[in-house]
Amino acid sequence: MKINIIGAGISGLTAGCYLQMNGYETEIFEKHSIPGGLCTSWHKGEFTIDGCVHWILGSDEGSSFYKMWSELLDMKVIPFKNHDERLELEVEKTRDKNGSNIFHLYTNLTRLQEYLIDLAPEDTKVIKSFIKPMRIMQKFDLPPVMDDLPLIPSIIQGIKMSKYLEFLYWFLKLKKQTNFTIAEKLKNPFLKESFQLLYDGEEVNMMILTMPLSCFDKKSAGYPIGGSLSFAKRLEQRYLELGGKIHYRTPVKKIIVENNEAKGLLVRNDKIHYSDITISAADWYYTVFEALEGKYVDQGILDLRDLKKLEVFYSVMQFSFGLNGDFQDAPHFSRFPLEEELISPDGTKYKRLEVHIYNYDPTLAPKGKTVVTVSFYTTNREFWINLRKNERPKYRQAKAEFQEKIITLLDKRLGGIRDKIEMTDVATPATFQRYTNNWKGSTQGWLPGKNLLAPSPVQHELPGLRNFYNSSHWNQPGGGLPIAISTGRSIAKLITKKDKKRFKTK
Repeated sequence: MKINIIGAGISGLTAGCYLQMNGYETEIFEKHSIPGGLCTSWHKGEFTIDGCVHWILGSDEGSSFYKMWSELLDMKVIPFKNHDERLELEVEKTRDKNGSNIFHLYTNLTRLQEYLIDLAPEDTKVIKSFIKPMRIMQKFDLPPVMDDLPLIPSIIQGIKMSKYLEFLYWFLKLKKQTNFTIAEKLKNPFLKESFQLLYDGEEVNMMILTMPLSCFDKKSAGYPIGGSLSFAKRLEQRYLELGGKIHYRTPVKKIIVENNEAKGLLVRNDKIHYSDITISAADWYYTVFEALEGKYVDQGILDLRDLKKLEVFYSVMQFSFGLNGDFQDAPHFSRFPLEEELISPDGTKYKRLEVHIYNYDPTLAPKGKTVVTVSFYTTNREFWINLRKNERPKYRQAKAEFQEKIITLLDKRLGGIRDKIEMTDVATPATFQRYTNNWKGSTQGWLPGKNLLAPSPVQHELPGLRNFYNSSHWNQPGGGLPIAISTGRSIAKLITKKDKKRFKTK
């Protein structure tokens, strides 16, 4: 059976690998010249700029995602960096008992608990109740997927089993907790402010923090040395070894449909590639409303398009600099307040700066040099997308003026870096849309709603269309690599199930 796959991102490569393992003939069609999709890096001079991975959930034993990655890759040969500290956060109004305004989010749970209790012994009970759910999570080997279900419903189905009742209790309890609700319980002013600022002053469900932290502690959420593209190329190599074929620089113009059945792909130069099944691991909006011309939709899909059910995940403004200096003593990831409000050309106002110093990955820069990135989230993505499309000179000018402001702020923060800058790079929502075709320049598909347990409104199949499947980070709100790999695996398993074959993972 022949299966065509649109997109050589993580989900497309994952689906392709599993399908090849199960005896199917697959081909992937990718508009870009490299694999990975949003899991990407790019070179500029002697520097490499990373645009995605901060950690891989399941980088080592201690997470069920490790088992899934290990079905595809030899994870033991990939060098990972496990940070002792996830974040160094500078608060504004308060100080700890030693007079410091720096909060440290350690990745070792024992160290983190001792640190927090030392800072605020009066909050010992709240602190222990914050740490305990992560310890509970570590006791259970939760399945990332079950059959063809999305991630969260799969976990829920798994924990319904009696042996998971303890986990279920804490899981449902966490559902109601945010960094703000925990802050309300804290008596210590410094700790209270730190929790409020964990996500740049936004209120976020604690599952977003506690699940990764439980893996950080077990060193199963490391950063792959070499960066995102290097990791994606390992998956590409695996797919090719399994006999798959990839057509790069081959954008898909249309999904060919006959009698409501997907029959093949019309690609550049009007060449047609027929298949028995078509999988789109590409952008959700492009797939439904462009490649399929909006012919296979229902009210639920239209509500998604009109943003009535979910919001599109934030877009990113990323400023990268290649610096002549190793900055080994600087924190690798930090957030700090600005003396004056920073206003982006798109109108977004920022009160804090997020700085990522890649002083731990020697492959991204020559010896003695470092890549530093500053990232901003924005929802005013159309400003950048339309400006680049319609007024290219103004687009370049806006980037250059904003970049100059960032250099001034970094120069002050890092102790005079202006004269050490050897490379600059600016990526906007228009950049991400241009290279990955993600709708509105989104970096992770859909933004999760308040109810993280709600089933995804995005379906693997489209109404009225046969022999077609969606498989991407758009399938589950939150997106990211865990969703991409679990969805790719689920689609492959669903196809083998319908074909009445036993699903193989070797």
